[in-house]
Amino acid sequence: MSEEKRYDLVIIGGGPGGYVAAIRAAQNGLSVACVEMRGRLGGTCLNVGCIPSKAMLQSSHLYEEAREHFDVHGIQTGDVKLDLKTMLGRKDKVVTDLTDGIEGLFRKNKVDYIIGTGRIIDNETVEVSPGGRKKKQTLSTDTILIATGSEVATIPNVEIDEQRIISSTGALELSKVPKSLIVIGGGYIGLELGSVWRRLGAEVTVVEFLDRITPGMDGEISKRMKVILEKQGIRFMMGTKVTEAKALKTKVNLTVEPAAGGDAQTLDAEVVLVSVGRKPYTDGLGLENVGIETDRGFITVDEHFQTSAPGVFAVGDVIPGPMLAHKAEHEGVVVADYLAGEPGHMNYDTVPGVVYTWPEVASIGKTEEQLKDAGVKYAVGKFPFSANARARTIGEKDGLVKIIAEKETDRILGVHIIGPDAGTMIHEALAAMELGGTAHEVAEMCHAHPTLNEAIMEAALAVNKHTINM
Repeated sequence: MSEEKRYDLVIIGGGPGGYVAAIRAAQNGLSVACVEMRGRLGGTCLNVGCIPSKAMLQSSHLYEEAREHFDVHGIQTGDVKLDLKTMLGRKDKVVTDLTDGIEGLFRKNKVDYIIGTGRIIDNETVEVSPGGRKKKQTLSTDTILIATGSEVATIPNVEIDEQRIISSTGALELSKVPKSLIVIGGGYIGLELGSVWRRLGAEVTVVEFLDRITPGMDGEISKRMKVILEKQGIRFMMGTKVTEAKALKTKVNLTVEPAAGGDAQTLDAEVVLVSVGRKPYTDGLGLENVGIETDRGFITVDEHFQTSAPGVFAVGDVIPGPMLAHKAEHEGVVVADYLAGEPGHMNYDTVPGVVYTWPEVASIGKTEEQLKDAGVKYAVGKFPFSANARARTIGEKDGLVKIIAEKETDRILGVHIIGPDAGTMIHEALAAMELGGTAHEVAEMCHAHPTLNEAIMEAALAVNKHTINM
């Protein structure tokens, strides 16, 4: 490849925001290079995040179903055994197949894939360090897009070694099921990975600083989720602060104390998972070379995702907003279209969030707490899965659908689901909200019977007190 080649767009980062933007921009007729330091496309999500964790969630769910629940269907399985090596191998194959697929899409769309660490020299130049003794490469471009994602956040006096004290990355590579696992943090990632290892046989305790799990989720849904996970066997220590962790030969000593103040105590576990969130990855990017402004570590952008530096854009976890792969992907599409002179659309009020425990939890739009704080008058409709025919037939009675609509206009402001396949069901709400739909309009749509989505129809009916199957 000639160093003199000039690109329309150089993207630093090959994760969901970066690779989607690269493909879309190339399809829009731009010449594109994507710089990725990992050596595999897909970023954290595909390599050590969303995808491998969902593969493990699926496998562990089937393992638990076979051990605990097949008999009620008249299926006698005998002694069910865990082959963790095969389970991990399947997870790795899923990841490899998908990353190889992205490379294939790059070739098909003529995106230049450059392995190395990208650094901004000026508004039109990106320097790539391939590592080792290989020569640095300089890329000239009209536009730069930063899509470097995020990295694991840490806490003082808790050093991650990926052996005894692990991050989410290490939690996907454990070679044996630990007898005990303490998860620091009650957010999406910690609950999902805690669920995986609980199903496979570990005693799991979640230590959370706040008085609730999944902060930011609708309060009622959060409480129900905690009750369900407790019934499954996960133990919770709420309002608890971790002050120190010491990794020993066969266990970890974890020192904790009440978040509000009080006496410390020591907890022991074979493995400790640190899952306290993520932080934007901007180290060594050369932001200072072009005067890019940041706020609490996040890159500041305008409505077109342009930074304070002309010709330099940013998407994904490095900018404010939910750290979600699909949010980054959509931002990447919007930027690629904008650079090609095409209109784009990004509505942050309709970005769904999903926790892939079982049952799943999915939310979109406003919570009751947010609407109360804003002084918005609203009506709520709920419908439990215990009254849904399809949920009964598949033996999944836990959870409910909750719809929040503006009192005066009936316009849907938020939908929150805890139940089977909630992550799929939430997209009916997404479509309705994107089109400005009302609870009455959703209730008037003819839903197939028996389906889980009838619970959405019933909750919509309940907004206006017309529930028929409660």
